[in-house]
Amino acid sequence: MTAHTTLPAERFEADRPRLRAVAHRMLGSLSEADDAVQETWLRASRADVGDVANLSGWLTTVAGRVCLNMLRSRGRRPETPLDAETAGAAGFAAVPAESGDPEEEALLADSVGMALLVVLETLAPAERLAFVLHDLFSVPFDDIAPLIERTPAATRQLTGRARRRVRGGGAPAVDRARQREVVDAFLAATRGGDFEALLALLHPDVVLTADRFVIPTPGPVSVSGARPVAEGAMAATGRARFTGPALLDGAVGLVMAPHGRLRLVLVFTFDEGRITAVDVVADRERLAGIEVAVLDAPAADVTGLDD
Repeated sequence: MTAHTTLPAERFEADRPRLRAVAHRMLGSLSEADDAVQETWLRASRADVGDVANLSGWLTTVAGRVCLNMLRSRGRRPETPLDAETAGAAGFAAVPAESGDPEEEALLADSVGMALLVVLETLAPAERLAFVLHDLFSVPFDDIAPLIERTPAATRQLTGRARRRVRGGGAPAVDRARQREVVDAFLAATRGGDFEALLALLHPDVVLTADRFVIPTPGPVSVSGARPVAEGAMAATGRARFTGPALLDGAVGLVMAPHGRLRLVLVFTFDEGRITAVDVVADRERLAGIEVAVLDAPAADVTGLDD
């Protein structure tokens, strides 16, 4: 009779940062990711790993299965709507409360890419798992297929479909690099509270509009002039940490997505390097009609996995 080989705790701890990264990309939420990693340890500690040749790869697939179950369970729960009671001023909705360190959550979301987390939220659980494990962590299709009960060929097709969603469709011929420069500067000035830098980015006659789901008012709100718009943005400095650049219908804009859940977008109009209009959208019907895509293709993290 073969002895049961357990996984040493220190061996699991060596993979914990990687498993946490997998879970965060799968779930979008740092607190849920930590729960998933803990469940992965509970499962792994009870398993016989004597015949496992690649422990890092095996742990990644265990974490993937845990996250897949959590995503499917989440899909059966109603989502809390963004309403007037949870909305904030100046075009940035309030950040929903969640356990954990919000600063760490924001930094991690920045490192992953807010747009990527938003697009991943639009994928079905199996699509999300296939894309995250294969394209971001280089897990072979043969290892992913059993998790989603598909053949390797079907898993490859599923991943390709998710990849096209992440990259977006055909974008109009615009000066995207210049747009990115202005939007990045807008976000940096807002996060840093640099009023003068923000003013320099805004056209004197800039107009900001926000729908009624952004600000607790009966109807849409419109603010005109560089100084009033900049003052409103300064009021949202704290919330801007959960905001990042994305492609919105092919043009560079901003998405606000605390814990990976899209709350609103900022759609910009540009003229000669300055912002002439900002449309802040939180209406779910309008958000559903905007194609969100990733500006920069995500790179794979292959640490600890074989090809």
